[in-house]
Amino acid sequence: MPFAKVNGIRVYYEEHGTGHPVLFIQGLGYPSGMWFRQVPVMARRFRVVVFDNRGVGRSDKPDEEYAVRLMASDAAELLRSLDIDKAHVVGVSLGGYIAQELALNHPERVDRLALMATSCGGPRLMELTKPLWDEIAKLAGLPPEEIIRKGMAFAVTEKFYREHPELIERSVALRMENLQPLFAFTRQSNAAMSFNGHDRAHLIGHPTLILAGAQDQVMPLVLTEELARKIPQAQFKVFPDAAHLLFLEKAEAVNRTLLDFLSGK
Repeated sequence: MPFAKVNGIRVYYEEHGTGHPVLFIQGLGYPSGMWFRQVPVMARRFRVVVFDNRGVGRSDKPDEEYAVRLMASDAAELLRSLDIDKAHVVGVSLGGYIAQELALNHPERVDRLALMATSCGGPRLMELTKPLWDEIAKLAGLPPEEIIRKGMAFAVTEKFYREHPELIERSVALRMENLQPLFAFTRQSNAAMSFNGHDRAHLIGHPTLILAGAQDQVMPLVLTEELARKIPQAQFKVFPDAAHLLFLEKAEAVNRTLLDFLSGK
């Protein structure tokens, strides 16, 4: 299994395909395997790099403070270790925060930027999603597999959850394979809650695509719309029948959109 040593930790990564590099960055609590509906398609045209953020999957999980800026540095160092001077970057949710920070602090490493189900962060996110997190808190005490399965119901639409149990179960299995310790989830969560890019998003100068699900409970659409207004000339596309994990729910449409954008169309 390939690992890279970055910022004093081991980061697990995979490479698929050839061509211009594309780095995919997952969100809070999710390993890189969650890109299973993107990798086979994108690898037909690009050199796809996926990796586990610190604190999840096969990567190291130090019990110390995490920050989005540090996680972006992990990503930049991974690219450097792979001799990738510049890559397209795709980030979802917390991965969208990391992608923004990568574009701001390591602009030379980023070509085109695609952000999914994400925002500028800040305290308003927690204010708008408090009822959701109150519901999730009620899952405490259940077996981890049951918490993950029930948690998926908050991240996808009711219709998708009902009609695609095989994709739900595959996603649950991926997270159970290298179960994230509670302390590591908390470290990642605290990093996400501390992120605030409101005063800097307008400084992102890369061609940017922003995708959102209209039924997203985790990252309300109003916040993603705000991000789209702040980034100069960002392209913005909303999927009406998708929620937070739009890359899972609307994989074919998301993949087509990403391929067109990353190919410069």
